[in-house]
Amino acid sequence: MKISIRQAPPRAVWTLEQAGVHPLLARLYAARGVRGKDELDESLARLLPPETLRGARAAAQLLADAIAQQRRICIVADYDCDGASACAVALRGLRMLGAQQLTYLVPDRITDGYGLTPTIAERVAATGAQVLVTVDNGIGSVEGVARAKALGMVVLLTDHHLPGPALPAADVIVNPNQSGCTFESKSLAGVGVMFYVLLALRAELRARGAFDAAHQPRLDTLLPLVALGTVADVVSLDANNRRLVAQGLRRIRAGALPAGMTALFDAAGRKTPTASTFDLGFALGPRINAAGRLADMTLGIECLTTDDAAHASELARTLDGINRERRQIEGGMRDQALALTAALFTDEDTPPPAISVFDPRFHEGVVGIVASRIKDGFHRPVFVFAASAAAGELKGSGRSIAGFHLRDALDLVAKRHPGVLLRFGGHAMAAGCTIARDQFETFERAFAQVAAEWLDAATLTRHIETDGPIEQEYLRVDLIDTLQREVWGQGFAPPTFSEEVDVLSQRLIGERHLGLKLRHRGHPIDAIWFGHTEPLPPKALLAFRLDADEWQGVRRLRLLVEGASPVSKPGTPPQN
Repeated sequence: MKISIRQAPPRAVWTLEQAGVHPLLARLYAARGVRGKDELDESLARLLPPETLRGARAAAQLLADAIAQQRRICIVADYDCDGASACAVALRGLRMLGAQQLTYLVPDRITDGYGLTPTIAERVAATGAQVLVTVDNGIGSVEGVARAKALGMVVLLTDHHLPGPALPAADVIVNPNQSGCTFESKSLAGVGVMFYVLLALRAELRARGAFDAAHQPRLDTLLPLVALGTVADVVSLDANNRRLVAQGLRRIRAGALPAGMTALFDAAGRKTPTASTFDLGFALGPRINAAGRLADMTLGIECLTTDDAAHASELARTLDGINRERRQIEGGMRDQALALTAALFTDEDTPPPAISVFDPRFHEGVVGIVASRIKDGFHRPVFVFAASAAAGELKGSGRSIAGFHLRDALDLVAKRHPGVLLRFGGHAMAAGCTIARDQFETFERAFAQVAAEWLDAATLTRHIETDGPIEQEYLRVDLIDTLQREVWGQGFAPPTFSEEVDVLSQRLIGERHLGLKLRHRGHPIDAIWFGHTEPLPPKALLAFRLDADEWQGVRRLRLLVEGASPVSKPGTPPQN
């Protein structure tokens, strides 16, 4: 493992400090590319304008016409948290803007698969819908869009995934990643794309005289949902996405959030006044996602769209129960997958350059999570396969490491071995594919071969980038609260520090975690390393985050260990 330190340009740190930013935050922000306080402006006025998002204006005109003509609109959603949030934003927003005939449909992960398929198009047509709107899907649905058009429907695609070689023949496509789109933020989540379409629609309706600026619907009330989907989908938190998330968190902390989100906070044992990106990504997101993995995402969408607090509470409890079941299934699959992975090692310590595992007992809805766990454990690109509902097919979900573009790797496998991949899609860090069951070994070898060609020793070495040492004066519970209120996530990493410490004592907690008592700069401090059981040497270089452990109403600071590296010489700093 390599532990390194991000460089914080002194000039940028000084500029931020002079502008009134807390010294620690100034260092953290500067190390993440922030050069001036204006970049930290979270106001809605600083959001990128909707008119720069290609297709947004045409989508607004299409939807405005549909509302004026009272046409029946059906939203086709995806079965993850981003898709559910985007669907909820579409339903709530379109109703606010005057749509009266609204329905939605979400494919089943197991029986329908991903996206707008011809079968889904036929089911939408059967509802009597005249306008089909996708959220968080559709950019690859060439056949599904063709079928929807043949059935007489107007089709609007809103998506954020990378387009394939051919675009669907939809009436309008809104996707920041489509060719010719000048929208600066290419990292909008599906829910963010739909929110921008609604902003454009409101402007179009204003221009048509439906209302004026003083009396227009308050679309900012949708921002808690936008924040949830954006964080849960692990898109890069560029400046525009950070503003969307910050505005959503501001409303959540003030208690201005949908009843279903309030109920999910309660079910997860989290508190809305101190809501953070961690809550959205690791408490609410998994509970929504669990519905799409093991049950029906309709439960998640209903939870996010209901205004009935009692019904929301009932749905949140159901989702919490499904998530508990998901964790149990995941645990068993993870143990089995780790055993299968260990058998792939060519020697005692070195895993292959890429890992593919399959077991007929695996549950299709959880393969992505298990792939992520294996990727974290072995620092290798991973695909985990389960038997598909379609006879003779396997469905796989992959997770990757920095420096290995997963979708491009699948594309190369498909070119080298025609017919092995029946379907595939995704992006750099996550992808999915379908293969014939008897082609698993071929895929495994081909995927590992691409990894062997693309990855070198440096890339295959686990790397933790940190913010370096932290001064003793900043090891305070109140400062943890300050840090947790900021917007951290993918592409804007949460603060992680690194420093040499003395290990005073260590013990196993629950047979799976390492409890530590450390000496940091001459001061004792507790720490815990979750999921790690191997003992540390008396002196170690640790990468860690700050956390507050609460016991009997008293909050105490502790360190959450992320990684460790041996100390070759006393006082040797981490390598840059």
